[in-house]
Parts: sequence; C-alpha cells; structure tokens
Amino acid sequence: MGNIQSSEIVLTLDAGGTNFVFSAIQGGEFIAEEFTLPSFGHDLDKSLAQLVKGFRHMSNTIDQSPVAISFAFPGPADFDAGIIGDCKNLPGYRGGVALKPFLEHIFSIPVFIHNDGDLFAYGESHFGLLPEINKQLKEHSSSKQFKNLIGVTLGTGFGGGFVHDGILLKGDTFTASEIWALQHPERPDVFAEESLSIRGLKRLYKEFSQQSHSLEPKDIYKIAIGEVEGDKDAAMETFKTFGQLLGSALANLITIYDSCVVLGGGLSSAYNLFIPHTISVLNGKVKTLDGKSANRLESQIYDFESVEGRSQFLKDESVIIDVPESQKQVRYRPIKKLAIGISRLDTSKAIALGAYNFAIRHL
Repeated sequence: MGNIQSSEIVLTLDAGGTNFVFSAIQGGEFIAEEFTLPSFGHDLDKSLAQLVKGFRHMSNTIDQSPVAISFAFPGPADFDAGIIGDCKNLPGYRGGVALKPFLEHIFSIPVFIHNDGDLFAYGESHFGLLPEINKQLKEHSSSKQFKNLIGVTLGTGFGGGFVHDGILLKGDTFTASEIWALQHPERPDVFAEESLSIRGLKRLYKEFSQQSHSLEPKDIYKIAIGEVEGDKDAAMETFKTFGQLLGSALANLITIYDSCVVLGGGLSSAYNLFIPHTISVLNGKVKTLDGKSANRLESQIYDFESVEGRSQFLKDESVIIDVPESQKQVRYRPIKKLAIGISRLDTSKAIALGAYNFAIRHL
C-alpha cells in the first residue's frame, strides 16, 4: 500500500465549527503553509465566502494550478453529491447546501467532499500506521502484509472509517462507518459516543469523583499520572472504564471487518492509560448460555506502541506443514494477529492526506 507519486496539486480543507484550515498537497507532501479562517458556521453566506477566500488564497500561494479540491466536512451529508445536510457544528448549512456544485462552479475543477473519520482512516492507511506496520513486518522477514484498516477518532465525537484493500469503504448511502451510533455496551438504549468522547470522559470522571463540576480530559490525565493534585483513583477508574467501553465497541468492528486499528483524535493522547483495558476486553472471553467460554475475537490483538506488544505481533510464528499425499509443503499461521496503535500523522494531517489521496484516485 504505497504512497501516491503524483506531481498534481490538490487543495484540502479541515472544516470545523470554529475554523476552516486550508492546505495544499503534492505527492503526499504539504507544499504551502496552512491558512486558517473563521468558519462563521451560523451564517451561510459568510461561511461560503470564507471557503472561496481560503481556496483562492491557497491557489495564489502555489506555482501551478490545482487539479482538484478535496476536504472533510461535518455530516450528515450526501457526500457523493456534495450536498451538506443539518450540521450541528455549522448550523448555517442546515436544510441542504449544494456545496460541491457551488465550489465546482466557482473554481472549475473537480471537488470531493467526505467525512472526516473516513479520510482519517484513508490517510493513515496510505501514509501512516499501516505502511509502518507492513514495513516492520518486512524488516522482520515476515511475508505477511496487511491491506485493510479501521480508523477511529476519539475527540468531540466517536468517528471512524474503514479502508478495504486500499479503497475507502463508503457504503451505498455514504454512511458505512458512522460508528458513533454503535449501541452502548452497558446502556442498550444509548449510543456509544455518549461515553467514547470528550463529554463522555468528563462525565465518567464526575461520576467517579462525585464532584459537582467536571474537568477537561487533559486535567483528568494529569491527575491520573500524578502531575497535579486530585482524585487519582477516580481518574484512573475513568480511563479504565473508557478503555473497556472502547474495547467493546472495537470488538464489534473487528468481528465484522477483521483488520488492524489506528486511533486518533485528542483523547488518543491518553492511549497509555486506557489501551491496556481496551486490549484486555478484545483478548477476553465471552460465555455461552451453558456456562462455557470462547475467545471474544478470532484474532489476538497486540499493542503496537508497547515494546512487548510490538515484538509479539512482529514475531513470525508460522509453521511448515505437509500437504497430504504430496511431497509439497506449505506455510501455516495458526495464530491470527492484529495490531492497534495511534496515528503517525497527527489527526488533522491524516485527514488532509486522506482527502488528497481520495481526489488523486478518483480523478
């Protein structure tokens, strides 16, 4: 799964409720300084003007004409048609805004719009964690190479994307990876994002500490590692519970999709505190009605960020077996292995590179 070698330039955008961040990418490299503008998400006319201003600015800072515009935009949306629906973070776009046709009319080049979680996974699959995993497997003389990836962002929301054999899995209605809506493992009437997000982490700490006010995730993290004073037990329990809930959600995704996992978003910076509990769930057991147990997953999951986990994952445990009634032999891998790790690119850059990749491959 190599990087795209292309001399063509694509303009990208990371669209948020507060700011629009514009970039220009060529051959998988950022070739101009990022340009940031307020998004004016409550005022559609002002917001559209900011989009035009930003892309024109980036066009004027590069030496050759861009071949496409490609960017992440909050949903819900008909991303294929480029029509934005009722965005929570950008309320001015509610009711349906034909953003792709609008920008194509202004700039006369193809425009691609996609979900940020999808593009995060796409960027990491071609430029981030997945190429690193495959490179290290080769360096350890393993013939195994991975082609698929689950990307998960942990931040304001619980987002994600699936990449299958180098291709972004979109679904028939462009909603193939709306993982925020997964069922909460402890509250079947609630969706998973209620706990697997910044607001969820804050709520967990407030409950465990029995405080009347909530703290920000970075403060909870500092308490947990003993950097500042606070209820350390409650902080540790917060990340333990968060990790277990994440493990339950990822187990459902891995069961269906069978691939390595990359985590991004602001909460992934607390990876070292929650990931042991996530992996404990993934490598744990489930029970049958008659009391017997079975592995939660067909594969063993390894922490690619720990020395021990990476070593075990990269270790070639295949064996040579005989082909019956033949002189031939074949290699057999009795242990199925998958890895989980964190973004190699920074989440925003992964999204931008995913947007670039998507445009180059679809031109």
